[in-house]
Amino acid sequence: TGGAKMEPSYDAVCTGTTGHKEAVLVYYNCTETSYEDLVNVFLDRVDVTVVNGGQGGDVGSQYNTAIYYHTKEQQLVAQQKLEQVLKASSSSSIATELGQAQIFWPAEKYHQQYLERGGRTGVPQSVEKGNTDTIRCYG
Repeated sequence: TGGAKMEPSYDAVCTGTTGHKEAVLVYYNCTETSYEDLVNVFLDRVDVTVVNGGQGGDVGSQYNTAIYYHTKEQQLVAQQKLEQVLKASSSSSIATELGQAQIFWPAEKYHQQYLERGGRTGVPQSVEKGNTDTIRCYG
């Protein structure tokens, strides 16, 4: 998401030339968790000061962190949280993009349920498969 190319393929996004970022679309029930809680979980798991990806083994603009919001309230929550992280950081700037949500282009079916299928390591992350780890990246 985030680029101008319509219906980009996963392979095209991986080149870093489409302007899109690898992203997830999160559906949640606001009676069970808050948007603020989701932002907090995200911010606990990424380094918002890293430019050009680098959150793990992947590097490139398509791996830069971003928070996309749907409402003004979500924008304010995310903005305040990013400002708090910056104040607590030794960095002078935040690299994480904050922007209005646009069309979400899902990856092709072969790239869906990536972690459930085992990601890069072949070790599935799924409650149904007995995994009780918290959300992690890079399978």
